Amino acid sequence: MDLIDDAHIDAYFEKFTLRQTIMIPLVVFAVSLLILAGTTLSIGAPVKLGMEFLGGSAITIDTGDSIESLQQAFSDYPLHNVREHGNRRLLQFEPMSQEEQSELVNFMVENYGAEKIEMRQVGEVFGKSQQIRALQALVIAFVLMAVVVFLIFRKIIPAITVIFAGFADIIFATAMMNVFGLTLTFGTLAALLMLIGYAVDTNLLLTNRVLKRRGDPMRHIKGAMKTGLMMTSTTLAALLVLFVISTVSYLAVSNFTRIDIVRDIAVVLIFGLLADMMNTWMLNTGMLRRYVIPTLSGRRRSS
Repeated sequence: MDLIDDAHIDAYFEKFTLRQTIMIPLVVFAVSLLILAGTTLSIGAPVKLGMEFLGGSAITIDTGDSIESLQQAFSDYPLHNVREHGNRRLLQFEPMSQEEQSELVNFMVENYGAEKIEMRQVGEVFGKSQQIRALQALVIAFVLMAVVVFLIFRKIIPAITVIFAGFADIIFATAMMNVFGLTLTFGTLAALLMLIGYAVDTNLLLTNRVLKRRGDPMRHIKGAMKTGLMMTSTTLAALLVLFVISTVSYLAVSNFTRIDIVRDIAVVLIFGLLADMMNTWMLNTGMLRRYVIPTLSGRRRSS
């Protein structure tokens, strides 16, 4: 059964009013902002930072101890996160004084042996510089995207709507990172940057068909919706497979390990694409129907 056919698309437009298609994404966006604001008040940043941006120590241990037992064993130290990698455990610690660092190393050597420990450190100053670079990367990506969108359409409302949709996708994905306990790492940052491209392509598909093609605008919207939903659905299916393989495949195949960074990237992209479906086919469609199509139709009739 084809779930993305003309009948289902027609039923969607009959079910939701024009006001609802605009307001629902805006409400979700507002809730996402509240989540980020609450996180900022709680930890001082809109999202929990990984060691790459916070600084600290990453220590890998050859052990089969559970995450819970390791959290209890290192409760006297600023333990940031514990992850499983097959028969190894990766422990990430927040920045410590030199004395605390020496105590931690001695504790690990005594309990696990020096040959089973690998240690890596990231300076706090370097971590803060990485925060600035990450913010710069996001800003530059958005500015370049905005320039391209304005050059393509040269109309204020469609261009602003496309840019806002991309921004809302990232805000929602970041809020879900907080809800599900994901940290901002190089991997999740890359996923957020990828969302800019994912957000723009379907919005460009929709807006370009409405503005650049002659004929019934609603027919163009429905055609773009069918194509866009098929594109996004196939990407979501691939990401779900990626999530399953990176999360639970090690339970079925002993040679596999759980790949947390791949799992985190998949989760961020899944939430971002779900938000993109809403922001493209509800918000952007509603804005086009409300503010652009009436003006466009009047100009075409007069010409």
